[in-house]
Amino acid sequence: MPGEVSLTCTLGKNYMPVTNTEQLAYLLLEAVPTQAVANVRMPLNFALALDHSGSMAGDKLQKVKEAVRLVVDQMSPQDIIAVVEFDDKARVIVSSQPVSNREQIKRHVDGIRDGGGTEMSKGMKLALDEAQRYRAPDRVNRILLLTDGETWGDEAQCRTLADQAKAVGVSIEPFGVGEEWNQNLLNDIAVRSGSSAGFARYIATPAEIVTEFQGLLKSMQAVGAQNAVLTLRLVLGVKPRAVFRVLPAIANLGTRYINDRDVSMELGDLEKGQGQTILVEMLVPPRQAGAFRIAQAEVSYDIPALGIVGEKVKTDIVLNFTADPNLAAQANPRIMNIVEKVTAFKLQTRALQDAEAGNVAGATQMLRAAATRLLSMGEQELATRVLQEADLLEQQGQMSAGGAKEIERQTRKLTQKLDLDS
Repeated sequence: MPGEVSLTCTLGKNYMPVTNTEQLAYLLLEAVPTQAVANVRMPLNFALALDHSGSMAGDKLQKVKEAVRLVVDQMSPQDIIAVVEFDDKARVIVSSQPVSNREQIKRHVDGIRDGGGTEMSKGMKLALDEAQRYRAPDRVNRILLLTDGETWGDEAQCRTLADQAKAVGVSIEPFGVGEEWNQNLLNDIAVRSGSSAGFARYIATPAEIVTEFQGLLKSMQAVGAQNAVLTLRLVLGVKPRAVFRVLPAIANLGTRYINDRDVSMELGDLEKGQGQTILVEMLVPPRQAGAFRIAQAEVSYDIPALGIVGEKVKTDIVLNFTADPNLAAQANPRIMNIVEKVTAFKLQTRALQDAEAGNVAGATQMLRAAATRLLSMGEQELATRVLQEADLLEQQGQMSAGGAKEIERQTRKLTQKLDLDS
């Protein structure tokens, strides 16, 4: 039955001025599972691919073991778990199985020892093989991939495996520990596989490993709807410019054109109590004064536990045009707050891209512009970090590895303070 997911659409401005040129409009869409699925609990099919190379020795590997033991304790007997270790080889530590004999599973995990180099594709391949053994549409099928370093000579295989994982309905959630892992590669794996986050998570210190693993497990346990897809059906002349997920964290959503007017974005899983919030930037053509439908938003979703496949919720987006400058000047403060935060994220993203391409001057300029935005939001500590990295880039020609990763992590999380700001 319909009603398992609510869809709320809010415009940045209810009234746009009458002009002779196209204008930028902001649309916020919130897709959230309702109380109709409050008691739905989808069983998990969870495979963990863990780097145990020599660089993981000491506190990192110990914290990984602690984190996995807690995951095992908090999973249900109907859940499935598999654990794979990899260095320059890979081995199945716990074959894919129901979480029944917890102590035996934890003993196998405790036996992991450090050593060797890093060939991540071997671990990904075994983890995907294990995940496919119990993969089912009524399960939350994911792989946790953790590494602390560069993989050697197999980046293409890693990307291919991410594509294969998505094709069979298994998403990969990459985690990078410390400063030496390849951010572009892990982000690419996340996007290609349909990760729930849409990016690789940065773990700055071993102490954060347990918290990050717990966060992923809780998000899996909270899934209320799956395979969610947002479709925007636009009227003639309306053009989408960018689409960003802003909650649970900021991520650039790729758009797929269905035809010259319709675009779709894959949202994946929707978590109970949170769902996803999407910001759409659109260019709207000139209009006379009056109310005009500019688009229809539709979210399709599955809830296999309730036998629901391809259910849809939709709503029309109506924009008013006015010659009254007072009405045209009014804007939704919450949405404009979000726009500011997304802008800061876009500036740091562009800065990192320019820095990698060797455009030091451009990257420095973007970082300082991002810092200005952050200061205006009251993000003093993050702005200071951004300015420090801008100075380092200008003086030495590159940012610090940890600084670049931390800036990306913190700007992605800016919208998590929305409840405090609104």
